[in-house]
Amino acid sequence: MVELSSVVAHQEEANFRWVLSVDGSSNKQGSGAGVILEGPNGLLIEQALWFAFKASNNQAQYEALIVGMLLTKEMGAQSLLAKSDSLLDTGQVNGEYQAKDPQMAAYLRYVQFLKGSFVVFELVNVPRKQNARAHLLAKLASSGKGGRQRTVIQETLKTPRTFTVDNGVGVDQVSTKNGQVESANRVLLRGLKRRLEKAKGTRRFLE
Repeated sequence: MVELSSVVAHQEEANFRWVLSVDGSSNKQGSGAGVILEGPNGLLIEQALWFAFKASNNQAQYEALIVGMLLTKEMGAQSLLAKSDSLLDTGQVNGEYQAKDPQMAAYLRYVQFLKGSFVVFELVNVPRKQNARAHLLAKLASSGKGGRQRTVIQETLKTPRTFTVDNGVGVDQVSTKNGQVESANRVLLRGLKRRLEKAKGTRRFLE
């Protein structure tokens, strides 16, 4: 009975749909991205990404989506519902619009590559008012004020994300030298993972 309940619990965790909300911002003050990830057992992760270079709004939106997908992958999620208030990236990822700009096309190919990390992936467009928190994080990051919030994972993208084509597998890969997460962020992520694993263990014990 215990083994059966453990199998059921594991299956439920595998089927749990994580929810990702992303937004990018580019203005006279700077550029940045906001990411909010909701997981099982009330887990909530917020991330702010500041760009040390001038980025277009479309570029910021794609960066936000990619950072969010990488974060979700790192947390071990298998099913992901991503939300964005950008019509461009949601339309391109879902095949409704073509990516004619070379840079946007490269972003799109990498997002399609990352989709393979999940058993289930869906990207939907939502009104900005339903994406308010991610929008606020992106605004704070673009103004350089995101660092004041200690509960938010901070990251700086020093140069524009670049891609190299691997002809062997026909996908684009991102250079890991572009962004550097501070060691404190890694500690925070490890703590969140331990919290998630502890919650899973407690649940299985009770069952």
